[in-house]
Amino acid sequence: MSAPLRIREAIVVEGRYDKAALAGVADTLILETAGFGVFKDGERLAFLRRLAAHRGLIVLTDSDGAGFVIRNYLKGAIPKDRLKHAYIPDVYGKERRKKAPGREGKLGVEGMSPEVLRNAILRAGATVLDGDAPAREQGDLTPADLFALGLSGTPDAAARRAALLRRLELPEHMSAKALLAALNALYTPQELDGLLAQ
Repeated sequence: MSAPLRIREAIVVEGRYDKAALAGVADTLILETAGFGVFKDGERLAFLRRLAAHRGLIVLTDSDGAGFVIRNYLKGAIPKDRLKHAYIPDVYGKERRKKAPGREGKLGVEGMSPEVLRNAILRAGATVLDGDAPAREQGDLTPADLFALGLSGTPDAAARRAALLRRLELPEHMSAKALLAALNALYTPQELDGLLAQ
């Protein structure tokens, strides 16, 4: 199997199984729309817009009608020059975890082989970084740093994290792991130092 593609853009998919399928294919930040949940979640959409502005965004949804509704929504909500589109082929069948195929009988992102997903990302025009460049060009915080800053693993970590999320205008329900990915995607180490010193 090929090494994961190290790319600049973040990738947005519909759900957690799609995200899991991509984890070994692309070395970048992978986010979920929570299916149609993004339609009513202004915080999630604002976060996607910020990521798009900072590093670009690749949309990779299922090839069924629902996938195209989500794709078209994002197409209208995020500037065109910050958005790339990756498409999977129409393959009929059902994913292993499901008892029956979807309404249109097509496999989704989670049902595609790693090679198909890799090719879809490359065809979308992903910015592939060379072997020495880090996929996350911004910050370099680790889980240990979040612990040291009191943002995880301490009695008041949830309250401190909530305050930081409000100040940074990020979704309030982000876990410590999601916060870490967002901080590393959006800020340079110097910017992070300034923010966290406040």
